[in-house]
Amino acid sequence: MPGETSDCKDYFYLATLDKGCLPWSGQRGRPAHWEAVVAAKQRSARVMASSTGDQSQAVRNGLRTKVLTLHSMNPRVRQVEYAVRGPIVQRALELEQELRQGVKKPFTEVIRANIGDAQAMGQRPITFLRQVLALCVNPDLLTSPSFPHDAKKRAERILQACGGHSLGAYSVSSGIQLIREDVAQYIERRDGGIPADPNNVFLSTGASDAIVTVLKLLVAGEGHTRTGVLIPIPQYPLYSATLAELGAVQVDYYLDEERAWALDVSELHRALCQARGHCHPRALCVINPGNPTGQVQTRECIEAVIRFAFEERLFLLADEVYQDNVYAAGSQFHSFKKVLMEMGPPYAGQQELASFHSTSKGYMGECGFRGGYVEVVNMDAAVQQQMLKLMSVRLCPPVPGQALLDLVVSPPAPTDPSFAQFQAERQAVLAELAAKAKLTEQVFNEAPGISCNPVQGAMYSFPRVQLPPGAVERAQELGLAPDMFFCLRLLEETGICVVPGSGFGQREGTYHFRMTILPPLEKLRLLLEKLSRFHAKFTLEYS
Repeated sequence: MPGETSDCKDYFYLATLDKGCLPWSGQRGRPAHWEAVVAAKQRSARVMASSTGDQSQAVRNGLRTKVLTLHSMNPRVRQVEYAVRGPIVQRALELEQELRQGVKKPFTEVIRANIGDAQAMGQRPITFLRQVLALCVNPDLLTSPSFPHDAKKRAERILQACGGHSLGAYSVSSGIQLIREDVAQYIERRDGGIPADPNNVFLSTGASDAIVTVLKLLVAGEGHTRTGVLIPIPQYPLYSATLAELGAVQVDYYLDEERAWALDVSELHRALCQARGHCHPRALCVINPGNPTGQVQTRECIEAVIRFAFEERLFLLADEVYQDNVYAAGSQFHSFKKVLMEMGPPYAGQQELASFHSTSKGYMGECGFRGGYVEVVNMDAAVQQQMLKLMSVRLCPPVPGQALLDLVVSPPAPTDPSFAQFQAERQAVLAELAAKAKLTEQVFNEAPGISCNPVQGAMYSFPRVQLPPGAVERAQELGLAPDMFFCLRLLEETGICVVPGSGFGQREGTYHFRMTILPPLEKLRLLLEKLSRFHAKFTLEYS
């Protein structure tokens, strides 16, 4: 129909405006295509008309209406938001396209510091991991003299465990048995000899898929009995997005920014008591090391959280994908499984726990292979069977990702030919990340109006920014969150793409952004200095 394309564009403008995203002309406070947005708002009644009205119009025109529309689709999907890949990132992609087309900008490249994608930021893959994967993908290379003997043996071992001795075959839904056994042995080594049962290990498409699966098991009830899940604020938006999709109740507990984003059990009590008036809290999620906040939980804190979960009958989800990424002096990763077992009865034998790990982070940074696992502890046996059934619907995790996970949990031994190079590469990556974490904290804390807690672990900083009242007012006029307004202006004027803190959650009246520390060290230094200068200019403009 004539005008249909225009209506779609109108809705795009409205959708991006509602989500806090708008392209900018560079003039103070004036968005590019603002007239189009105003016009879109005036015509929005037609775009968002009732299905009945649309069908009547279509019948009059002799046309068949679409079965699936914004009005007839699953309403929970419409509620899903994922800030890490949200509208601001879409604008960054548009800017990249404009640069390729020769459009003049005040910058020469877009720096996507919005996501923890190490290799996209220039980190080189670990040689041993890629050698074995290459051999698994193309077994003809097993006769090549270019690969070390131990890499060939590892590839042969993995292929022997695959259906048809091929990485292209399906595996069982819980993952290749050999790899699950290797994961269990890794967990035992990590936790000082505490046993791990491979039957309690399920391989997954990254950690995210396993997290969603466990949350699906937990969500039940209606109205006041609907499942509530306690999640940290700030949080990784996977949790809020999944809870929205499942129709569960998000129960926010706030991390303490004044104490380096510490987790306070008294805050857990507050959130739980408040939530029990309108839902049935059944689970507690902890992200350690923290994303986006970078804190590392102390053993004492973990013990307190376990006691709280036990006393309040909450299922524990421990998101531990950054367990290799601990940088700050005095900080140490403690797995929830290890602490739980060492606490002894009644906790060790009764407290339900699911802990998650991934190949995407750590020193590996192999995000695209989508390898991960979940270990469940004290889960009801019948529920565990239901979990396997749920996983079987999706057949199996990517087998190349399973192979990669096997190499991560069982790296070269000290007697292997590849050990020296593997260790050198691993330590180099982690040492550089530690230097970047320290640099980020230092530069931001030297900038007036920006404060940054120590990046104790993970791959991000979550600095707090002071925004002048004029900027807050202008953002409100445009229907934008103030930190989204700041981040959009930052992107349009510098090419730096970061994610506003409002996408992760923050206390009312505070403003933040999440930025990865992954760019190469010198590039990161320039990025930090450029961002700090922009904040000073932005503050002056709106003061």
